[in-house]
Amino acid sequence: MSRPDISDRKRDHIELCADQDVEARIKTNLLDAVELFHDSLPELDVDAIDLSASFAGKRLKAPLLITGMTGGAPEAERINKELAMVAQELGLAFGVGSQRAMARNPDLTATYQVRDVAPDICLLGNIGAVQAAEMSTAQTEDLVGAIGADALCVHLNPGQELIQPEGDRDFRGCIDAIARLVEELSVPVIAKETGCGLSPRTLDRLAKIGVKHVDTSGAGGTTWIGVEAMRAPAAQQTLGELYWDWGVPTAASIVYAKRREMNVIGSGGLRTGYDAARAIALGADIAGMALPWLRACYNEGAPGARAFGERCLTALRTAMALTGSSNVDELRQAPKMIGPRLERWLAADPRR
Repeated sequence: MSRPDISDRKRDHIELCADQDVEARIKTNLLDAVELFHDSLPELDVDAIDLSASFAGKRLKAPLLITGMTGGAPEAERINKELAMVAQELGLAFGVGSQRAMARNPDLTATYQVRDVAPDICLLGNIGAVQAAEMSTAQTEDLVGAIGADALCVHLNPGQELIQPEGDRDFRGCIDAIARLVEELSVPVIAKETGCGLSPRTLDRLAKIGVKHVDTSGAGGTTWIGVEAMRAPAAQQTLGELYWDWGVPTAASIVYAKRREMNVIGSGGLRTGYDAARAIALGADIAGMALPWLRACYNEGAPGARAFGERCLTALRTAMALTGSSNVDELRQAPKMIGPRLERWLAADPRR
């Protein structure tokens, strides 16, 4: 099968995520199984609540990440610039999509470069684990340096690749490649899933090779298996439909990772500041979202993205006020009740 131009694939991904129903159909991220206890006597000044957090050595004004989505196509350049500009204004972290396209074609580098509009943000680069295994550390370092990234996400996406018509099929060497980058790269390495979550077994293997940072990207939100099914031939569409809801829910992945004392980006189906609060209450260091940011920016540009971000911050601050949490650390310790569906997932972890 001939491989279509990578820019065309990136354009397909943007348009499908912006316009189509690409979310889980049955499975939820199980953040709805997390109930925060109400505090009727919070004894705090809402305006004095401290939303600040740290991640990958950078200080954030709020514990939110606009997770990596795109790059490698003309449309992606506008989206990345506008979202990074909003991240700069609001003091959030920001990630780019897979830099595989710029590794293949340096002419696409500009579609990932955002430092001119966001000089101070915590910026996360991005490369696939299969590509990391094919590249030298020096080549990977060049990707980091070309965009001025503070950390590098190495994304794990076998589910997506197996449905993608032109996807990878050989995943050997990925663990060794991640271990090498953890040891040799000049910035922290973040092992990032892409919508299927991180299981106890995967996290144990990552911990064994020295990974300290993970992005859960759990099941229950955007399904990249589904996205690829929408653009695949009939046989792959059928397979994608079968595995549409595959994966470990976000809430379970967050707890699994915290049990292993990792630094956690809680992402996967988060849509509001309340979702972010629940992810943090489960132990996430920061909360990541992608689809709502993409849609806001795609449809309304930077003003729409800024408005969405401000709504998230207001909702997060409200959750903190209603739980009596004056800062993010206190929110992590806030009393909560875990529902039976999530309890079952947590009980399946050998390290409980």
